[in-house]
Amino acid sequence: MHLNFEFKAKSNNLQQLEEKLLTIDPVFKGEDHQTDTYFNVPNGRLKLREGNIENALIHYQRHDSAGAKQSDVILYEHQPNEALKNALVAALGIKVIVEKKRKIYFVGNVKFHFDHVTGLGHFIEVEAIDKDGSIGIQRLKEQCNYYAEFFGIHGNEYIASSYSDLKLWAV
Repeated sequence: MHLNFEFKAKSNNLQQLEEKLLTIDPVFKGEDHQTDTYFNVPNGRLKLREGNIENALIHYQRHDSAGAKQSDVILYEHQPNEALKNALVAALGIKVIVEKKRKIYFVGNVKFHFDHVTGLGHFIEVEAIDKDGSIGIQRLKEQCNYYAEFFGIHGNEYIASSYSDLKLWAV
């Protein structure tokens, strides 16, 4: 398990935010087209991410609150495999499917997503990641706060919920 401290914000100026990030020379990982299939589970959220860059089974627990927040993540990276999805669908059933185009950048341990989510709009996500416990929650919080200020994210722009919940509520 690893620890994230993260925020998500709705954005009407995603390109400007991305251009601002480019001024600090991030590492560009690429543009991913992702399908996240969320499953019915009793605790937390479980999703199968299928993309051209990232493929993972992800379980996470996070409080739904606006602003930056802690997320406890179990991530299983894998090669695309239809059998895994079929087993999960048969056992758990599909809760919702989220489609998005995502540009992915890194600055050190901090991951940046510039997302266009089908049916929901444009968002920026910032995840300060501690994979092995060497960074600590306080430093992760500081990093998130720094980048929120860097991008000029204000309280009413933060999104408390996951894309899966936003998608369900939009129906």
